[in-house]
Amino acid sequence: MTLTPTKRRFTVHDYERMGRAGILTEDDRVELIDGEIIQMSPIGSRHVAVVGRFSKRFEQRFGDVALVFVQSPVRLAEHDEPEPDLALVRPRPDFYAAALPTPADIFLLVEVADTSLDFDRRQKLPLYARRGIPEVWLADVNTDTILVSRDPTPSGYRAAWTVGRGDRIAPLAFPERELDGAELLG
Repeated sequence: MTLTPTKRRFTVHDYERMGRAGILTEDDRVELIDGEIIQMSPIGSRHVAVVGRFSKRFEQRFGDVALVFVQSPVRLAEHDEPEPDLALVRPRPDFYAAALPTPADIFLLVEVADTSLDFDRRQKLPLYARRGIPEVWLADVNTDTILVSRDPTPSGYRAAWTVGRGDRIAPLAFPERELDGAELLG
């Protein structure tokens, strides 16, 4: 009898048990994507700066209507617990102590990409669309642009366009609260 090797997909429960057991620690830069534990790229100084700018601006503009999470996990499905660079989520009194945000809680996710741009475009954007995330911004630190993706379907986002330094953008959930591309990208 010949055995064929197969991959074992981890669930969010398995993934969190690995954390509690010390197999995965807070120092491990990993996330669970489609049941696989993916090691995230190291973060460079430009990435840090863009995340910092987004975080500050988001807190100023949306802090009264949403919680701003920075590099925190979101629970999308049984096999998906990514850690987007930023998330605008519905306010909750417990700040999600009882459970991580799920797609119904998420207004907007932001991924900041330097070396991870290809992975974010090919893996994360389709994942977010399949899970019904209404809007994702992919900030490319190499081109100083933001790819805005909206209207999710199981096969991807129906609407996508690029925002640059001279453009203005507002989250779909808060259309009256515009931001300038330059204040986000630097």
